[in-house]
Amino acid sequence: MTTIATGNKLLDPEKVLKEIKVESGMRVADFGCGNGYFSLTVAEIVGGKGQVYAVDILKSSLDTINREAQRHQLFNIKTVWSNLEIVGATKINPESLDLILIVHTLYQSGNRIDFLSEALRLLKPKGKIAIIDWIKRPTPIGPPVDDRISEDSARQVLEEVGGLTELEAFNPGQYHYALILEKN
Repeated sequence: MTTIATGNKLLDPEKVLKEIKVESGMRVADFGCGNGYFSLTVAEIVGGKGQVYAVDILKSSLDTINREAQRHQLFNIKTVWSNLEIVGATKINPESLDLILIVHTLYQSGNRIDFLSEALRLLKPKGKIAIIDWIKRPTPIGPPVDDRISEDSARQVLEEVGGLTELEAFNPGQYHYALILEKN
């Protein structure tokens, strides 16, 4: 596979997605997709029988992903404009997703309970959520430490939302943590 995503060398999307067990035919949403760094790589992996929803509140980010998807002939990416902090706002069928990626996004949310509740609403039973975020200590790059959400704090919010079981935690890169959860 040729990785088409560019720009971010902090995380290797192929390695991370292999750890998460992304497979051909899956239906995946990339919440807070930004420039599509993960969305484009996921689209390659899930192939023509799969579907990727690149979800963001910034229309300029979605425009960039649309251009890149066309350029690379990835016809299985659909961009979705949404405020992920409003339960019911995301125009994806409820309980239709196999996996939701939340990469560098949870720390930015001002309403993490509703953000994760929206993810849970869209996830199939036994579907997975993968959260990858910045470790909460000083690093040479990344957001200010005070803005980050620690792994323990993320777990507390997930427990408050309920309906998920942690399957695995792993180290996706030197400045990040990763949690994989399954919908009950």
